[in-house]
Amino acid sequence: MTLTRTVCPYCGVGCGVLAGADGTIKGDPDHPANFGRLCSKGAALGETIDLDGRLLHPKIGGAQADWETALDLVARKFSEAIAEHGPDSVAIYASGQILTEDYYVANKLMKGFIGAANIDTNSRLCMASSVAGHKRAFGTDTVPGTYEDLEEADLIVLVGSNLAWCHPVLHQRIADAKEARPDMRIVNIDPRRTATTDLADVHLQIRPDGDVALFNGLLAYLAEAGKVDTAYSENHVNGLEAALAAAQVCDPADSGLNAQELAEFYSLWANTPKVVTAYSQGVNQSVCGTDKVNAILNCHLATGRIGKRGTGPFSLTGQPNAMGGREVGGLANMLANHLELGNAAHCDAVRRFWESPTICTRPGLKAVDMFQACADGRIKALWVISTNPAVSLPDADGVAAAIANVPFVVTSDIMEKTDTNDLADVLLPATGWGEKDGTVTNSERRVSRQRAFLPAPGSARPDWKIISDVAARMGFAEAFAFQSPAEVFAEYVALDAATSQFPRDLDLSIFADADYAKLIPTQWPHNGARFFADGQFYHPDGKAQMFPVKAPAQITSRFTLNTGRNRDQWHTMMRTGKSPRLGAHLAEPYVEIHPADAATLGVEPGALIAVQNTYGRTVLRALITPRVAKGRLFAPIHWTRQRSAAGTINSVVAPITDPFSGQPASKFGAVSAEVYKAKWYGFMASNREPKPLTPYAAVARTQTGWQAELAGSKVPDDWEAEARRLSGHFGGDVSFQSDPATGSIRIAIVQGGLITALFFAASTPVVLSRTASIGLIGSNTSPLAALAGRSASDQPDPGATVCACFNVGRNTLLAAVTGGASTVAALGEVTCAGTNCGSCKPELAALLEQTPQRMAAE
Repeated sequence: MTLTRTVCPYCGVGCGVLAGADGTIKGDPDHPANFGRLCSKGAALGETIDLDGRLLHPKIGGAQADWETALDLVARKFSEAIAEHGPDSVAIYASGQILTEDYYVANKLMKGFIGAANIDTNSRLCMASSVAGHKRAFGTDTVPGTYEDLEEADLIVLVGSNLAWCHPVLHQRIADAKEARPDMRIVNIDPRRTATTDLADVHLQIRPDGDVALFNGLLAYLAEAGKVDTAYSENHVNGLEAALAAAQVCDPADSGLNAQELAEFYSLWANTPKVVTAYSQGVNQSVCGTDKVNAILNCHLATGRIGKRGTGPFSLTGQPNAMGGREVGGLANMLANHLELGNAAHCDAVRRFWESPTICTRPGLKAVDMFQACADGRIKALWVISTNPAVSLPDADGVAAAIANVPFVVTSDIMEKTDTNDLADVLLPATGWGEKDGTVTNSERRVSRQRAFLPAPGSARPDWKIISDVAARMGFAEAFAFQSPAEVFAEYVALDAATSQFPRDLDLSIFADADYAKLIPTQWPHNGARFFADGQFYHPDGKAQMFPVKAPAQITSRFTLNTGRNRDQWHTMMRTGKSPRLGAHLAEPYVEIHPADAATLGVEPGALIAVQNTYGRTVLRALITPRVAKGRLFAPIHWTRQRSAAGTINSVVAPITDPFSGQPASKFGAVSAEVYKAKWYGFMASNREPKPLTPYAAVARTQTGWQAELAGSKVPDDWEAEARRLSGHFGGDVSFQSDPATGSIRIAIVQGGLITALFFAASTPVVLSRTASIGLIGSNTSPLAALAGRSASDQPDPGATVCACFNVGRNTLLAAVTGGASTVAALGEVTCAGTNCGSCKPELAALLEQTPQRMAAE
């Protein structure tokens, strides 16, 4: 099988992948981001390239249409809206998962030919605060760090970053570096104890949004301890005095840390010259995200710890091509190629290069504002490209209603059924990963080629082509006559050259003569380049700018909510949800709650919790754990209305944003919580996808079909009918068991001698071996044995999945421990767990701590 050299479509690490049309997936040993290593999601990519659920042909009003009709309609509706209501009446909402070429064409159409800046992207939810902070400090959106810095630092401070789950390959690179250099210190700053914490020497459990107080305190300490590099700041930095004055009136105790924690951290940072402060969504997704970024940058600028190997601030990007989108200008407050909307010379130069009839000169609507404009009727035509805002944006229920309010909505997507597509007038089938060609840029400014190794399915087209075809029908055919992604990339590079007279960081000259087909992973401006090594920045005077920031007021609420990712899932699970092994680790939406809070509310293990506020309500499985502090809840972002009845967590995230970046505050919001008292609880395994209508439901793929967690507010009159309706199996024989004393119901549906569905219900949360029950679907096991809810004696139950890469369950690991495996490495040797991406190593370590070890005498 021929393997194609491409790049992973998930996070911003940008791992190289060798992929085959038969589903073969390997890490690319020659890619400098990962050197052959893949995380659990990347390793499972071969399980996600099937055509099940794919959008294969254009659809208008739910009916299949041809491309000509669909494109004509989209162009006409957008043109009519512009003619009647002006260019600001239309909008494009794109994604950090589309390719740079797609971004470039969409940005060119909106800003140069429609003449408005109403193009934004889900990258607004990811890294907009970093962009704003970088521009305030450096004069440009420059990420100065490289991955090698993480390996060469003597101190790594991870702020608001669950690296082990969200950037697993980088986490393993750091773990390897620490193993090679045990003196390397790692500090994890996070309100929640995470898998990343286990790698750290110190965990600082700050209050939510306590980062500004913490780093302001550090800046004041640096000045008091004589650690400010006076010569560097005099020659290369403005604003030190103002930033320091603001820091000195800030109380570090507002961080939530005690005096000893603060003193030890400040001393460690101050006395370790080679320090990298790496941060992610815990910093960005905040009402004060930009100020958090600048509080961190202030400390590095005051000490001159930037522009050197093993030092500096490092924004860890969440999406595979958020960086590429930033480069081409695919946000509402950017122009193109790191040029500025508010600069008349920049705008004129871009307009002349594009030979466009107009050019936007002011920012457009950022994500949250864009959908508010949809709600109040200002947006007449909306195009959503490769994203699912009806789930992923805050106030998700309000966003869904806003989209429904737009007179004309078109989406470009690879999947047919999504929460957003259900609201669209026109669906356009796009090619997906493995089918499309283009480039992406990772967190360290490295451009890599994403290459096709599969044919385009049905009549699907690449996004750049779809956008170009619409532009042509709107009267702009000559400017959008691209015949390949290589031509788009060449124009993007040429625009950079044509505007090289404007000082800025983006320099694509290394790509001017590159062979697009053979392009190897390459950093701009060139491999090994180190920004700010000469002390020169991009403000007009060549200096950096320290910025005075102040800590925000604390939210006073019985409970506050933090949201984030699961280890094995991605965004709204449209791709990862196809993989049974990725869904096996945490198969339903949950909320982490501290044991003391659970006791106060009367929450028992396995209970359901209703989390709500004025924006919405969600029902989640309780996960009682000391990982979260008292009064703090955590829930994952992934569940959609397609896969759960009430698990869309963004329904209770307020649409509050940072005033500078427009990024939503998804990490800290006020909610209430109470036990959800269901009349019954259930679990189903089936070879067909269940279609539950219960108040609580969560559906996931399995190795043998599907599973569903259920809870109802009314006890069914006919349990057999309920089981048949849920499973879609209205034929076949039924075996039925009931226990009036406990209220438990067990039903097996058998067709042709094979078990096609198993259903278990009770008045309390159902306790049984889900792994064993799932494994019986499609087998000829007797119904009586299947309804036991546990593995047969000759078929050991592996237990709940811990290692997704190798499908290793908890019981398998416990057996290995009983057999003498006493270290994480030993568990890997016996079971293979933890030997691929390593994301499960913290859980392996925790299991070893919780399990009594065999003594030598035993």
